[in-house]
Amino acid sequence: MTPSIQLVERPGLIDLGWGHPPPSALPVEAWSAATAEALRTHSWRALTYGRGAGPGPLVEWLCEHLGRVDARAPEPGEVFVTAGASQALELLAGMLTRPGDVVLVDSPTYHLALRILADHHVELRPAPSDGAGIDPAATRALVRRLTSAGHRVPLLYLVPTFGNPTGESLVAPRRAGLAELTRDTGLTIVEDDAYRELGYGGPAPPSLWAVAGGRGVVRVGSFSKTVGPGLRLGWITADAELVCRLADRGMVDSGGGLNHTTALAMAALGTSGRYAEHVAQVRQGYRRQRDALVRALAAEASALGATAPAGGWFLWLTLPDGLTAPALLAAAERHGVSFLTGERFHVRPVGTEHARLSFSRYGPDELADAAARLGRALGEVTRPCGGTADTGGGR
Repeated sequence: MTPSIQLVERPGLIDLGWGHPPPSALPVEAWSAATAEALRTHSWRALTYGRGAGPGPLVEWLCEHLGRVDARAPEPGEVFVTAGASQALELLAGMLTRPGDVVLVDSPTYHLALRILADHHVELRPAPSDGAGIDPAATRALVRRLTSAGHRVPLLYLVPTFGNPTGESLVAPRRAGLAELTRDTGLTIVEDDAYRELGYGGPAPPSLWAVAGGRGVVRVGSFSKTVGPGLRLGWITADAELVCRLADRGMVDSGGGLNHTTALAMAALGTSGRYAEHVAQVRQGYRRQRDALVRALAAEASALGATAPAGGWFLWLTLPDGLTAPALLAAAERHGVSFLTGERFHVRPVGTEHARLSFSRYGPDELADAAARLGRALGEVTRPCGGTADTGGGR
């Protein structure tokens, strides 16, 4: 039988490679009530063609909501409703790039975004970066060298807040520098802001879009992490001219918007207050899961040096010298645990000294078990001949 969902379960394996919500975080009852409310309120209008940029009720609620969770509230003309963040990136890449262009990306960054961009036959290059993230001055110099050599460089993609895969956030001076970069070079920054509402130690930093005053940055958001990925519902905030161009595309005009019925249900969920209650609950749950995995890794595999990210779903581990993530993965799967190796998140074949672990799918007890299995695998691959490795409590 063909699987009905993306996730592939492997019996006996705790798979920390998938960035998916657990079933308990999916608000089935609240979503059912919101859908019923949207149908009662809008009747047949909820099931017919919609407005190109998205239905007014969701756009209006988004403007209010984003004003609460970010440093700047968009105007209604700056919002475009999409069928998820991936489709938003696909739309933007189709509008803003041409085959042969150079597109800059953070490194490491969301691995599936690299695939979406590559589908447009562009050349992907890592933007210059250091321990604080993308370096605006070095990136400006790179853009100028590339354009002087005859290359077109229209786009820079990054996940600056609770990023995938690192969980880190770009510091304020770098955000200001990137906003200035767009003004100096004409480069458009596409900011993937999927994890903004999953901060565990306080509010998320202002988005690049807010820092730039809504100019030169296109911010992509999604309800996949806060409500459910099956909605395929997200949004773009951008300057009004770009929003008009998006709404005027033939595919959008032909479909009468991109996800009209679901968008109206989301508006009902948001305005009812149930969305805020749900996000507060899942945020607490993910914080417990994060803490459980970090605590267990400290006890079972301290050589991995796991630290708690301030938000998002992921731990980014640096492996001991001489150990590669593929080697550890092979041993880990023999012990019943899996993860993603670091080179997946780079354009170039680098990053084998890193591993990404997701804590989103499993409860604290399973995450503790996963850490114990990983500790045993680490002991196996680091044990010297005739001796026993100290893996920090692996058993």
